[in-house]
Amino acid sequence: MAGRFDPPLTRTAVRGGRTDVPVGTGATAEFGAKVRVWAPGGPVDLGLILGPLRRGSADPTFRTTPDGSVWKASQTPLGPATLRVCHPGTQVRAEAWGPGADWLLERLPALLGADDDPAAFVPRHRLLHASHRRRPGLRLTRTGLVMESLIPTVLEQKVTADEAYRAWRRLVRQYGEPAPGPRTVDLYVMPTPRTWAMIPSWDWHKAGVDSKRSATIVQAARVANRLEEAAAMELAQATARLEAVPGIGPWTSAETLQRSNGAPDAVTTGDLHLPGIIGYALAGDRDADDAVMLELLAPYAGQRHRAARLILLAGHAPPRRTPRMPRTDIGRL
Repeated sequence: MAGRFDPPLTRTAVRGGRTDVPVGTGATAEFGAKVRVWAPGGPVDLGLILGPLRRGSADPTFRTTPDGSVWKASQTPLGPATLRVCHPGTQVRAEAWGPGADWLLERLPALLGADDDPAAFVPRHRLLHASHRRRPGLRLTRTGLVMESLIPTVLEQKVTADEAYRAWRRLVRQYGEPAPGPRTVDLYVMPTPRTWAMIPSWDWHKAGVDSKRSATIVQAARVANRLEEAAAMELAQATARLEAVPGIGPWTSAETLQRSNGAPDAVTTGDLHLPGIIGYALAGDRDADDAVMLELLAPYAGQRHRAARLILLAGHAPPRRTPRMPRTDIGRL
């Protein structure tokens, strides 16, 4: 569970990667599932660890269920697969279906933050200390899947989250495939890189995706194998590999590698709201820019992404003083 004193699930908390997972005991294994039981050796909060992988409450690749389970459909190197994870006691239980089931189960510990080292983070601000203390189960996930995080991140460039989530839902349902496993959970696996590269221009338009973002996704899909290699690289090398694709800049590469590589220092720059949130939380400066944000996060070098997440999860955002960014839908034009 998230901390007992967490604020309501606001947009800022969601941006911090928080997803509320119902308290449950976990159901018995479904027929045909491959099963793995793993003892994490410490607190595990599924909602905080896996929350960053969810793209909106209606993400067709991600579900939570009343029994306390998190379901995730993925396009693995071995093919589509569905993973169900629950944490009813001291152990984590995972079940998987599909050609990529073994691939997902083998990487379950990394997915749940086994490669992460929370002890490397030393809070130096009262707010960060409180946020860190309230979330002992926070670990940084490492999916090992670059395209799975890159494509929805590109869709989020320069638009509202609601617009990006709507485009993701439409394209995944239209061009993806029903996820393996129980039909009672309405999950879809995202399209393969080849399919992304072949989506016609009019369907991008109907999904509300402009030509710049669609071109970036198509170019990335054409070199998907090279981009997937970044999952095994150090942060600087992985960043350079992603940013070699036109249309992928520091914001997109950081948001991707935070998920695919579990990179604790992949701080997001070029964001419309993040510098003001961090500036306000750490120094009362709601007008902070990237330079100020990076200066404030300098004491957390090596852990700047974790620090930013803890600030977002604390919900300490400046009061809004301008209208929200207007929503657009080019698919109606």
